[in-house]
Amino acid sequence: MNKNFKLTLGSIYLFCLAILLFILFSYLDMKDLTDYSFIRDKGQLLINFKNDNFLGFSLLFIIASVIWVLLLGFGSPIAILAGFIFGKWYGTFFSVLSFTIGSSLLYLLARYYFESFITKILSKTIHKYKNLFNKNEFLYFMIFRFTGGAGIPFAIQNVLPVVFNMKIKNYIYATFLGLVPTVFVINSLGEGIENLIENNKNIDYKNIFTDPGIYVPLIGFLIILLISYFIKKKIFKK
Repeated sequence: MNKNFKLTLGSIYLFCLAILLFILFSYLDMKDLTDYSFIRDKGQLLINFKNDNFLGFSLLFIIASVIWVLLLGFGSPIAILAGFIFGKWYGTFFSVLSFTIGSSLLYLLARYYFESFITKILSKTIHKYKNLFNKNEFLYFMIFRFTGGAGIPFAIQNVLPVVFNMKIKNYIYATFLGLVPTVFVINSLGEGIENLIENNKNIDYKNIFTDPGIYVPLIGFLIILLISYFIKKKIFKK
């Protein structure tokens, strides 16, 4: 691939990322995220949009989430938002679908245009996983996804298989299946937060964790963490 083309593509990518960060920090005050009235009002606004045009809003959400993942965004905030707006069932489907599409596009982008750079940066860090992935790349990458990427940030998880030259078909299936359990739990938490806000004009934060919609997903998340810990200890710590 022409080096000038790679440089141009990389510059465009970084420019888009810079625009996203500028928008986030310009129009979103971090204090608003702790303001109950702000969360309730804006949340209801999004839900109203969804109720008025479910198909169009769902498509818009998926496209925005794919772009977010492409621009190295975190997965958890999107999963919570999806559960908040769509509920745990639709939210899980939309989240996992968006993450799978976004991750796969990012993987292809990294594989075809930045392979040598990524291999140089990551090969020493994850060389201990190479033999595992060479045995059965689909199975071990699915387990890798389920365990939260062994503590590796989501954006790096998405491009890490470049080092192993993973088949795109295996990447897509392993990503989709591996993300479902954790994303479902996070979406359930988002749905619980929405129900809590809808049924309470004011929140007594001391009673938040007595709501089943909050503590049941948290317990589920802790169970997944424990399972992930033992899997990582058994497989990825060898």
